[in-house]
Parts: sequence; structure tokens; C-alpha cells
Amino acid sequence: MTRQLALPLQPPPAPSLENFVPGANGELLARLRELAAGRCPEAVIYLWGAPGSGRSHLLTASARPGVTLADDVERLDATAQIALFNAINEARDAGGTVLAAGNAPPAQLALREDLRSRLGWGLVYEVKPLTDAEKAVYLHAEAARRGLRLSDEVVWYLLTHVRRDMPSLGAILEHLDRASLEQHRALTLPLVREALRALEP
Repeated sequence: MTRQLALPLQPPPAPSLENFVPGANGELLARLRELAAGRCPEAVIYLWGAPGSGRSHLLTASARPGVTLADDVERLDATAQIALFNAINEARDAGGTVLAAGNAPPAQLALREDLRSRLGWGLVYEVKPLTDAEKAVYLHAEAARRGLRLSDEVVWYLLTHVRRDMPSLGAILEHLDRASLEQHRALTLPLVREALRALEP
């Protein structure tokens, strides 16, 4: 079979509050929308969750003047911990907001005690993972954005055969989009199986 070399595909959309799949995180998303509109009085908002839960997406989507971002706070060295401590004090005094994220609740972070305390001062949210049904909705929507049609059969095959965190699902869909374009074939289950086998080491 003659294969067509795929042209560069559509890049994923930039992280925004609108393209974050909320799942059980509706209250958190509402607070971040208030922050975006300048209506959130909190000096500190802290998000925590497992890798792939969407913490970094939400921080990137919330970048704006007056908001200081700190991602992966569990990795901060001593100098960076002092800088974040000072940024929180400054936000409290000057009316700004520090939006920080890590892999555990503030009390469980291996950070300076005074910094752990300050990260817990304001709003603390766990970024809850999506259910499989919510991930299925995401896969259908992202495929449609790319001009692809995914059957329910293919979606549930993916959800039972590949890593199910959102970055991995997005990367798999990119790979399947490319395979479909190169081979001039619809994303049927046989093509999906072939494409996934090509990713195996």
C-alpha cells in the first residue's frame, strides 16, 4: 500500500478555562473564572492532584497580570521556596493572587513549614480525575475538532488499552490522526490496533 506522508497536523489548542474538561471540578473552575474576571479576593489558591490531572493546564489558562503562578511546588529548592513565601506575603498585602499547584495537599508537602502553612491559607482544591465516561466525551470532542469520527467502540477500546491520563490520550489521538491521514483510512478498530502496535517498543 502506498503511504502518504502526513503534513503537520492541527496543534492542540492552547490551554484555556473553556477547553478544560471540568468533570467533578466545577466549583474549582468557577473560582478560576472569578479570578480571571478580577472578582476573586483570595491571596492564595492551591491546586493539587495526580500527574495528568490538569493542574498545569489550569495554571497556564489562568496566567494574567496580578496572578503569580507556581507549578510543581514540591520540586522547589530552598531559594525558590523563599521566593514563593515572599510572593504570597506580597499578594496578601498588595491585593494580588498566588495560584500554586503541587502533587499533594499543603500539609503533606516536603517544604518549609511556614510555606506549607501559607499555601493552606486560602482556597485548596483537589483536581479530581475524570471518569471514563467524561474521558469518552473528551475523546469524541477532540476527534471532532480534528475532523475525525470516533465510534464508541474505538473510544472504549482506547480507554481499556492505553494510558488514560489526559496528556497521554491527547498524544494517542494525535498519533491516530496522523495514521488515518497517511493511510487514507477511517479510524476503524483494525487501524487503531495497527497504529497502537506501531507505538510498542
